[in-house]
Amino acid sequence: MSDSHIGQFQGRTLNTQQFDGVVATETEYSYRFIDWHYHRNPYFSLVMTGNCREVNQRGTIDFTADALVFHNHHEPHSSVKESGTSRHFQIEFSTDWCRRFEIDPDGLPASTKLLNPKLKLLFHQIYRETKRCDPVSALTIDTLLLQAWETMRGVTSGRVAGKPGWVARIDEMLHENFDQTLSLKELSHQLDLHSAHLSRDFPRYFRCTFGEYLRMIRVEKALPLLRNQKVSLTEIAAHCGFADQSHFIRCFKEFLGITPKAYRKIVVS
Repeated sequence: MSDSHIGQFQGRTLNTQQFDGVVATETEYSYRFIDWHYHRNPYFSLVMTGNCREVNQRGTIDFTADALVFHNHHEPHSSVKESGTSRHFQIEFSTDWCRRFEIDPDGLPASTKLLNPKLKLLFHQIYRETKRCDPVSALTIDTLLLQAWETMRGVTSGRVAGKPGWVARIDEMLHENFDQTLSLKELSHQLDLHSAHLSRDFPRYFRCTFGEYLRMIRVEKALPLLRNQKVSLTEIAAHCGFADQSHFIRCFKEFLGITPKAYRKIVVS
């Protein structure tokens, strides 16, 4: 079984950048099959376009555009793709970077697909920062990555401690109905929970309010649509449940620090 050095992925490297112990790589894949291999360092991979299927020791995971996956170090996996190409943005951590910020790779979770919208938006911010690449980019990227680790640690610790069943159910409900007008009363009724209990405990498990979480999901859902220049911002806003284009722009800039129009220029360039 082969192993990969830092910044080395089994596809066509489009761009590689070094940020003081963190390596950002954009890779294009056109494979049909990549044999079992592992990486020496932990890394995140954000699927920018296309789709793929990964096989690891726990099963099979399908990835579409804007999927975010974490791979721990030395975890073997193989990859399969039926057709087309896919483009991935990868962030890999050196041993020195992990040591500097007291992150123990052996204590990190197993390789997994990450669904939390806050994590996804953080990595889109990191992607934007790699395109800016000015003298403070390394500091900004470190800050964003530590926020991602903290969010990921909270999700993982909550899972280990045992979340109540309603947490997964409401997460699913919010993702499935992100474009609808939702009320606390309706959600509480469907979950068979008192509204006071739900409003009090939601931030404990999601680390934000209902409104913040739902807006993050809506912005996340807008990201793949921005890659299609034929779809207007007004159409995207309506599709993703925003009140209007202005509301969409405000929320997008709040979470990504950039307007949808400016972000579109980055991802389609």
